[in-house]
Amino acid sequence: MSSNLRSLTYAAVLCIVCSLLLTAASSGLQPSQERNVLIDRHRNILVAAGRLPDDARASAADIEALYASHIRPLRVDAVGRIIPSSEPAEGALPLYLIVEGDQIEGYIVPIDAKGLWGPINAYLALDDDGATVKGFTVYRHAETPGLGGEIEKKWFRENWSGKKIVTRQGKFVSVGVAKGRVEDIIAKDKHEHYVDGISGATLTGKYLASGIRDTLGRYEPVAVKFRKNLAHELAGAAPGH
Repeated sequence: MSSNLRSLTYAAVLCIVCSLLLTAASSGLQPSQERNVLIDRHRNILVAAGRLPDDARASAADIEALYASHIRPLRVDAVGRIIPSSEPAEGALPLYLIVEGDQIEGYIVPIDAKGLWGPINAYLALDDDGATVKGFTVYRHAETPGLGGEIEKKWFRENWSGKKIVTRQGKFVSVGVAKGRVEDIIAKDKHEHYVDGISGATLTGKYLASGIRDTLGRYEPVAVKFRKNLAHELAGAAPGH
């Protein structure tokens, strides 16, 4: 066998062995990776709910314990009715109740918005009045660092707390992202329905606001239950109750 053929054979065998090792490693690590993704989502849900400080260093076990104590996941249909876990998930809307003992203190909805370079995935929490934003977190996006990527920063997320998704007359309006400072460009009577935008990232703000509006529109029947003090209808079917 010539030296060239031996070299090619060696290279081919090495590539095959490396490929098999990488495939085995990837398959072996997949459960751990999936668990880490789940833990990260649970952390973001807890932060949005105000049950975990934004900068807290919590172990996976601590996060799961807090999640089990304060979050009740369930599914609802288009009119806000509970979908039992035994029924098909088609058309179901995931919902997370924020609880303290037997008291419901609000709820969280997942946000899947279009971004400038890819999807923006977030969680938006609302108070038990069904009208006031409690918290907001972003757990995945592909926006430009230093520009649209600011949506994940603490200063931007804290913008959302206390904003209203309905007018004082009860009309649904969602929360918009201004093209700058709210106080500078938005009429005073609408300040509570807008958050400060990100300089140089107008499109990111526009897409995020549109995705949030569409999502909250689908969950409006749930919000109405809270506004009418009918949240107990959701509590009765939530796991753990």
